[in-house]
Amino acid sequence: NHSNIKLYIKAGSRGNGRNYGVTKAKGEIVAFTDGGCTAEKNWLENIRKKMSEGYDIVAGKTINTGSFKETKRVEIIQNGYDITWPSCNLAYKKQLFEKINGFDEQFITAEDIDLNFKAVKTGAKIGYAEKAIIYRSSASSLYKFIQQSFWYGYGRKQLSLKHGTIWKNYSANQMMQTQLTLHGVLRLVFGFFGYISCKNQKNLKITNSIK
Repeated sequence: NHSNIKLYIKAGSRGNGRNYGVTKAKGEIVAFTDGGCTAEKNWLENIRKKMSEGYDIVAGKTINTGSFKETKRVEIIQNGYDITWPSCNLAYKKQLFEKINGFDEQFITAEDIDLNFKAVKTGAKIGYAEKAIIYRSSASSLYKFIQQSFWYGYGRKQLSLKHGTIWKNYSANQMMQTQLTLHGVLRLVFGFFGYISCKNQKNLKITNSIK
């Protein structure tokens, strides 16, 4: 019996769904995960404990499972914080989330990087909760992996269109080091195709996205 759990369904992008969910949330902290993810029993409690240490945002430990689990993130450092923490294991103070207008619903992917970028620009602090663990299933087939890689690249281009300076702290050397597997090379190649496929979009120009 989970009478305290409510399920809401909202069509649209991931940003659409998450923003809608936050409007229904009654607590001071909002936590995000993805479909295909499994949280450890004390996931929310460990997030809450870390948040109580004075952080505005808490990222947990994500463990990838499946055939493509060895692919890794490449950090982007902004204001001293890694802003690539994924929203499959991420929590925000609701007040901060609302202040920065939540997720940009135009993003196909990388909406979490955009959100974190906006947050740290306001002076928000990100904490890492190693015991807040999520298990994330990787793509179920090579085709799904290639498709995912394409859209990841597309989302990175959307970031470039909106925040032209975001890549100045991006380590190309680290990126190459994390792609030294067959799956890594495939992700890099098809991500590049996704990147160049995203053309200039007027509605993604740099704007004042903070209230």
